[in-house]
Amino acid sequence: MTETKGANPAPALGNYFDVVPIEEAVRIVRTIAHQTGTETIPIDNADGRTLSDPIYAQSDIPGFDRSWRDGYAIIASDVNNASESSPVTLKCLGSVRMGTPASQKISSGQGMYIPTGGQIPEGADAVVMVEYSDRISDTIFIKRPVVMGENIIRKDEDFKASDLIYPAGWIIRPQDIGVLASVGKTRIVVRKNPVIGIISTGTELVPAEAFPRPGEVREVNSHLIAVFCSRQGAIPVRYGIIRDDRDELRETVARAARECDAVIISGGSSKDRNDITALTIRELGEVYVHGISIAPGKPTIIGKIQDIPVIGLPGHPASTFMVLSLVVIHLVQAMKGSPCQRVYKKRIKMATSVPSEQGREQYLRVRINGDAATPVLGKSGLMNTLAWSDGIIRVPAGDEGYEAGDDVEVMLW
Repeated sequence: MTETKGANPAPALGNYFDVVPIEEAVRIVRTIAHQTGTETIPIDNADGRTLSDPIYAQSDIPGFDRSWRDGYAIIASDVNNASESSPVTLKCLGSVRMGTPASQKISSGQGMYIPTGGQIPEGADAVVMVEYSDRISDTIFIKRPVVMGENIIRKDEDFKASDLIYPAGWIIRPQDIGVLASVGKTRIVVRKNPVIGIISTGTELVPAEAFPRPGEVREVNSHLIAVFCSRQGAIPVRYGIIRDDRDELRETVARAARECDAVIISGGSSKDRNDITALTIRELGEVYVHGISIAPGKPTIIGKIQDIPVIGLPGHPASTFMVLSLVVIHLVQAMKGSPCQRVYKKRIKMATSVPSEQGREQYLRVRINGDAATPVLGKSGLMNTLAWSDGIIRVPAGDEGYEAGDDVEVMLW
């Protein structure tokens, strides 16, 4: 499934819990990410896909001078003195038909009706909007002057031949489909969607459809991770629940690494030096990160098995979603060959004060009410913090936090 290999980002870590800044974690996941292969698809199926090759205009677009308004194609100098009280009269040569060149050339003292999008007749250099004209039989009355080029779209005004329209790595949006069609690109080369293996661990977990007994909890992270990956243009493959059995986990992780482009393991990452996920990744490959300086989400693991990135996420869904939004999104985009992630942000004021957790970068869930953001406080294991939040704000390490009324940037979920 892979096409290129990522370089080693750093020496593999020893058997201990280490912490790196979020920026370093992002750098590492982008370094170990390998880009997927390519495929050619019709543009009707291209929404959300990532271009592998740049798109250039093969010719001038629209390719001919055309009218931007309904009106009359004329020679601008003929109507320099036109006004409401003293209109200039021109002879009407007829109408421009859509889809065909004008049959006559415009000379001084002449004009021709032209609809929006019609090709400018030879000799004409401006269009007077129909609102500023009258017509009786074959006589046109022009009631205001125009300048050369007014209401005309030039033949290369959209794109010139050889213009770069979209670079490699561009994520196709619905509006881009129309642009691609306009330049004749009905099939494009895109990156294959990366396949992401998802493994859940925990002796307390039962399937989400089950009725948990005392001490058991429904497994939710694989569903959360799968939909998140799908939204980012990846193909999730779920490998079920592993109940903290090292042999079973090692076998499942090895299988997922053979079959997928990346592997995400939910749960089993903690401050314990002997946590099962880190030990398994070390046995099969290398661990580069065992702890990120963010809250929540600190016990995150980043490693690699041969050429396959492996991410170990905290077990709490709120922490999982935080690391997905801040780190895993970069891994998926890098595998798709995109230099950037598409994140929606909004500037807004804080409704209340927010203290800083000194020593590490903090990300707080917030709810947007009207024109203000209110922190959604709660322990990372609570699902209601996800249900009631609209996004997150960043409180930098060492910062004193925010006061009510401070302007902040919210990264929307």
